[in-house]
Amino acid sequence: MSKREQGFTLIELMIVVAIIAIIASIAIPNLLSARLNANESAAIATLKNISSAQAQCQASGIIDTNTNGQGEYGFFGELSGAQLVRGSTLRIQPPVLSSAFGNVTGSRVTRSGYLFQMYLPLATGAGVSEDATGGDPDNGQNVDAPSAETMWCCYAWPSVMGNSGKRTFFINQGGDVLATNGAVDEYDGTGDAPVYGAAFVAGGSNSMSEQIAGNTVARDGNTWIVVQ
Repeated sequence: MSKREQGFTLIELMIVVAIIAIIASIAIPNLLSARLNANESAAIATLKNISSAQAQCQASGIIDTNTNGQGEYGFFGELSGAQLVRGSTLRIQPPVLSSAFGNVTGSRVTRSGYLFQMYLPLATGAGVSEDATGGDPDNGQNVDAPSAETMWCCYAWPSVMGNSGKRTFFINQGGDVLATNGAVDEYDGTGDAPVYGAAFVAGGSNSMSEQIAGNTVARDGNTWIVVQ
C-alpha cells in the first residue's frame, strides 16, 4: 500500500484541527458582533416604524375616548388591530402596525432579540403600560385622553444583555431615537426593564411632558445619545 493510500497521519490531523480552532476563534466573535449589530439596527428601525404607526393612529382619530375630535395615541394591542381601541367596539382596520405586535406578553412585545414596551400618560402625567395581554379596551388603566393626544413613549432593550444586544433605545412623540449603553443602570430581559421615565432629564418631575435626555444624563443616571 502506498503512503498516499494510507490517509492522514496523526500529526497532520492535529494540524488541521489546530487550524480550524484558530479560524473559529476569529470567526465566532465576529459573528456574535454582527448579530448584535443586526439586532440593534432592527430595534432602531422598529421604533421608527412604531413612531409612524402612532402618527397614523392619532391622525385617523379612531381612538377618541373624550369625543372631542382629536385622535389619541395607542398601545401595541390597538395599533396592531389585535384589541379593540379604548372606549370603542372598533379595531384599527387595516392595522397601522404589524399583527406581530398583537402578541403582547407581560405588557411587552419581543422582536429580534429585543423587548418593546409602550407607555401612555395618566392624568397625573406619569406613564402607564398596556394590559398584560395587550391594549386597554375598557380604559381600566385610566389613560388620560387629552394627554394621550400629544404624548407617548416606547423603550426597547435586549432580551439577553450581551447576547441579543448591548444598547437600550427610546422614542417618543418627538420622533428622535435615543440610545444608552447602560453604563450606570443596565437593562436586561424581563427582570431588569427601564421604567417609563428612565430616559427623561434628571431632576425633572414625574411627568411624560418633561424633556427627554438627548445627549445628557437622564433620571436613571445613564447618558442617552440621539441616534443619527
